[in-house]
Amino acid sequence: MTELVGLYGSGGCGRGLMPLLRHEFENSAANIVFVDDNAQPGAEVNGVDILTWDAFLAFEASERSICLGVADPHIRANLANKCYKVGVRLRGTRASNVVVMDDVQIGEGACLSPFVTLTSNIRIGRGFHANLYSYVEHDCVIGDFVTFAPGVKCNGNIVIEDFAYIGSGAIIRQGKAGYPLVIGRGAVIGMGAVVTLDVPAGTTVIGNPARKLRK
Repeated sequence: MTELVGLYGSGGCGRGLMPLLRHEFENSAANIVFVDDNAQPGAEVNGVDILTWDAFLAFEASERSICLGVADPHIRANLANKCYKVGVRLRGTRASNVVVMDDVQIGEGACLSPFVTLTSNIRIGRGFHANLYSYVEHDCVIGDFVTFAPGVKCNGNIVIEDFAYIGSGAIIRQGKAGYPLVIGRGAVIGMGAVVTLDVPAGTTVIGNPARKLRK
């Protein structure tokens, strides 16, 4: 029996991560598959088989692990709990050109796309997603299941709490040592927003400078 590696989610996010997993395991005998709850028998995408969750668990393997290819932070957290309950190990993946500098701690299940940079003295929780060309500068603390869409600029001395979603091209102003700029739990930063002030938990902000979205 060989190792079975699943990528949960065969949508755009998952398809963007699958090449990273395939490259990581190109010299091994591991079976690499998508996992999707709505998969039909015999389904595949980009030459990779798609299994349902039940089929993934039933597949004969010496060990199995899951990478979460879903952009929504809350769905990703729910899928992680689903894996933990049945003893499936959570794994991450990263592009070969990701840059990680000094004293960077990253929790399990991080997915780091091409051209991501993490500089120095950074703490990142579980299930982090950093999409293409995103960066995290010095002295930042990032919680669990945070998502960066492509091109996020997270400057120094910033705290981003659990389940926050940072939209494409957003810029977060640098905080001060001892007085970090804080993005609250579950906050959403809109595409292209320029964040200059703290964002309360559960708040959506848009624009330049970023302001609370009025519904």
